Formats: sequence, structure tokens, C-alpha cells
Amino acid sequence: MNLPNALTLLRIFIVPLLVVVLLTPFSENWFGVPRHILGVALFLGAALTDFLDGHFARSRDQVTRLGQLLDPIADKLLISAALISLVENQLAPAWAVVIIIGREFAVTGLRSIAAADGVIIAASKMGKFKMLAQVVTVALLIASSVSGKPPVANFGRPFPAIEFWSVPELRAALQHLFGEGPTTGNDWQVLVYTTGRALLWLVVISACLSMYGYFRSFYVSVLASRAERRKAEGARIATVPD
Repeated sequence: MNLPNALTLLRIFIVPLLVVVLLTPFSENWFGVPRHILGVALFLGAALTDFLDGHFARSRDQVTRLGQLLDPIADKLLISAALISLVENQLAPAWAVVIIIGREFAVTGLRSIAAADGVIIAASKMGKFKMLAQVVTVALLIASSVSGKPPVANFGRPFPAIEFWSVPELRAALQHLFGEGPTTGNDWQVLVYTTGRALLWLVVISACLSMYGYFRSFYVSVLASRAERRKAEGARIATVPD
């Protein structure tokens, strides 16, 4: 097994460990490391392997069918597991996660259909931006949760409020940061959390925009390819002697 494929498999093996760390309630520390810090480290480490496996595969000319099959699967497993864990811990709203995960599988299916027709739909700039914003967002939301739950009360509701920017804890944290009173550790957690929630909106918007771009490329490229094949088939039939 070559290095790129080994990195891809490592990313897959990290996924269940990440879920256990994020969702296990009986321990706030793992081997002396706070749970949220270990969760961020595992997630960012797994995300880094996504960059490294592609880099090494291209630079070493080690692109294989196995790698092409496993890489998107590993990506979807990592992102889906992390986002679902955030929903379970009330750190992210379920509706946003459904949109993001639904987009991931829709685009993957679309590119697979295109590949079956001999058309390769390359990753778009918006898609790459979405992936980067997604990694930063998930890392911030995990980092903000020392106890495994959000550092804000969400107006007493058991799910993340859409109007997160108006929670009392954020107003208090901003007052301490720019006005009177010391900025506490909880204030920083609130600021990190609300920054992550703001970026989550950016991820949702970029996910929808990039999905539109992929669908547009699919219809333009695949339909054009099929039209050319039908035209070539018609020309071939026309030249066959009676």
C-alpha cells in the first residue's frame, strides 16, 4: 500500500475515535488532555490527511483506483461524523447540518454519474472554499465546548437558536472585551462559539452555491457529451450501406 492510500485509511480510522471522544460523557479528560482539545486535534489531524494524500498522490504519481474510491468516502465520513456529533451536543442546528451533508452526497452522486459518462467534473473554487470554511467552523465549535455542550443558554431552549448573535452571554462577553470588567475564560468560549456559528452560515451558503455550480456543470458537460455520442451514432448508422 502506498503512502497516499495509507493516509486515506488513517482518516477513516480516526472517524470512530473522534466520535467516541466527542460523545462520551463520562470523561472530561483523555490521558490528561481536555476532551475538546483532543477533539480539535483529531479533527484537524484527519483534515490534514485529506490535503496530504492528494498532494503525495500527485507528486509521487501514485494515483490509484483504490485511492480514488476511498478518498471521497473518507471525506464524507469525517465531515458527517463531526457535524452529527455537533448536533448531538447541541453545538450546531440540525437543519444546517442536513443541508451540508445532503449537499455532500448529492454532489458525490452527481460526479459519479458524470464519470460513468466519461465526463470529469473538477472541484470548483467555491467547493474548495466551502471545505476550508467547513473545517474551520467545525474546529471552532468543538473548541468552544469545554463541557461538551454550548457555552450559551440558547434562551433556555434545548436546541441551538438561529439568532445566536443576540444571546445574553455574547453581549456580556463583548462588554467585557471592549468595555468594563475582565474577560473570563467563559467569555472566550462564547466568542469562539458564536464565531463558529457565524461561519456555519457561510458554510451553508457556500454549500448551496457550489452545489448549483456542480449541477450546472453536470448538465452542460454530460448533456453535451450525450448529444455528441448520439450525433456520432447517427452518422455511423447513416454511413452503413443497405
